[in-house]
Amino acid sequence: MANALVSIQILPHTPGGESVIPYVDRAIAIIKASGVPYRVAPLETTMEGELSELLGIVKQMNEGMAELGCPSVISQIKIYYNPADGASMGRLLEKYPDGQ
Repeated sequence: MANALVSIQILPHTPGGESVIPYVDRAIAIIKASGVPYRVAPLETTMEGELSELLGIVKQMNEGMAELGCPSVISQIKIYYNPADGASMGRLLEKYPDGQ
């Protein structure tokens, strides 16, 4: 069972002041390629898994922004870590099946 949830909002400083949307799309593609469960929301994306794996994905996301030419990146991260009982998006959201 997963022991952590990590939510990330990535804010790349784009070359030439370009729109961040294609860069954020790339960051989400890195999450998707990792195979961990995730949920995209308007202002952040939440991943579910083992804390060390999720932090590795955050590292890959930041490196991916640098590979695309971003001179710097701000990553705002929230971590819910529960090694005893596990962490689950489903469990935290079960009262809100419609997202409301």
